[in-house]
Amino acid sequence: MGAGDRVVGVSGTARRPEAVRDKPKVGGFTTFKLDKILALEPDLVLAFSDLQADVARELIAAGITVLCTNQRSVDEVLGAILLIGGALGCEPQARDVIQDMRDEIKQIREYSSVWPDRPRVYFEEWMDPLIAGIRWVSEAIEIAGGRDVFSELREQPSAKARVVDPDEVVRRDPEIILASWCGKPVDAAAIAARPGWDRVSAVRRQQIHELDGADVLSPGPSLMIGLRRIHEIIQAAQTFETR
Repeated sequence: MGAGDRVVGVSGTARRPEAVRDKPKVGGFTTFKLDKILALEPDLVLAFSDLQADVARELIAAGITVLCTNQRSVDEVLGAILLIGGALGCEPQARDVIQDMRDEIKQIREYSSVWPDRPRVYFEEWMDPLIAGIRWVSEAIEIAGGRDVFSELREQPSAKARVVDPDEVVRRDPEIILASWCGKPVDAAAIAARPGWDRVSAVRRQQIHELDGADVLSPGPSLMIGLRRIHEIIQAAQTFETR
């Protein structure tokens, strides 16, 4: 939205856009340091998720204005961008960002809609226990041309409600496995070596792919990078099937 120069601090996990990497770091996603934030004298703190409720409460008690969004779906992501744009006095720029995202989503959806097959996809957000993808990831898989094998869990807002049994993954037999372990490097070999997973189509076809968390687990404009990558993987799998 063109307001990057107004950012005085970010979380240590922030990676998009690249300019944020040079900004002062004030803690992790759920381990923010109140004193570091207060030292920056922000006029507004932007927070995301009920997981940041504690630090938001502390900031409010310290007299800081906090805007916390809790988006879960792709539509809610777009709504959050508009809300933040309005709070920053950048509503026209926010609407431009949203329109660009909508245009790309429409283009990818239309492109994949003509594919004769929509491969089964399992997205893994964490490995111990296994946690399936949050709603916007599940929706991105469908936009990109795949079928989320645990699509019924997308309505669950908390990670605990999206825990899945390894044997159930085998039973649903995904043809593609996508994984992004919340900042921890994905071990594809360990996934393939799980008991019984040698029967999974994705394992047999070597279709295990790591996705950058900055592209799929941060609910903002960077989701478009993740959507493009998922689309590329599914498209390549389509090519593999026709050989």
